[in-house]
Amino acid sequence: AMMEKSKLTHFQRRYLMDCVKRGDSLPLQCHLIPRKDPVPAEPAFSPAVCQPIRLSAKPHLRPAKVCQAGDAYKREKFRPQARRDLEKEKQRLQNILATGKDVVECDVKQMLVQTKKEEIPEPDRFEELVNEVQERKEFLAEMEALGQGKKYQSIILTEISQKMREMEIIDKKRSEEMREIMTKDFPSGKSFFPWQ
Repeated sequence: AMMEKSKLTHFQRRYLMDCVKRGDSLPLQCHLIPRKDPVPAEPAFSPAVCQPIRLSAKPHLRPAKVCQAGDAYKREKFRPQARRDLEKEKQRLQNILATGKDVVECDVKQMLVQTKKEEIPEPDRFEELVNEVQERKEFLAEMEALGQGKKYQSIILTEISQKMREMEIIDKKRSEEMREIMTKDFPSGKSFFPWQ
């Protein structure tokens, strides 16, 4: 279609098709006069003229020996990885088919939640109160160092007395619990404490 639009003669079309079939580059100028002798692919120019680099139409393929000499045909060594426990997989599949749920995962999640709860001990309220009283004493000392002690002294001392009262209540409860445990341990019903 392009040859028809460019209005090439039959000879010029045939010449271009021969160049394409041979894999040669197309000529820059098409000769109008038919020749019997073969046309040189590249005319010789003087070395003073800069010549653009021409790429050949044929693809450059590497020979098989060159490909095999490289690392292209080397395989990585097989390194076995940790295998799955097939019995656990079978049990899991049975659970899914029987109940429609993955029971093993639920058990694992419950176990993780239980272990997390067990790992975190309940904070002791008595220890918390001791820490709070200490923080308030430190705060009051800082304010006195800055000259603001009178402003905060009554508030801080009130809070400290409240914390001390709560600590006394907790101490009484713990003492009563210990007495009950000690009296239950003795079969005669007598208390371990001689003053009672």
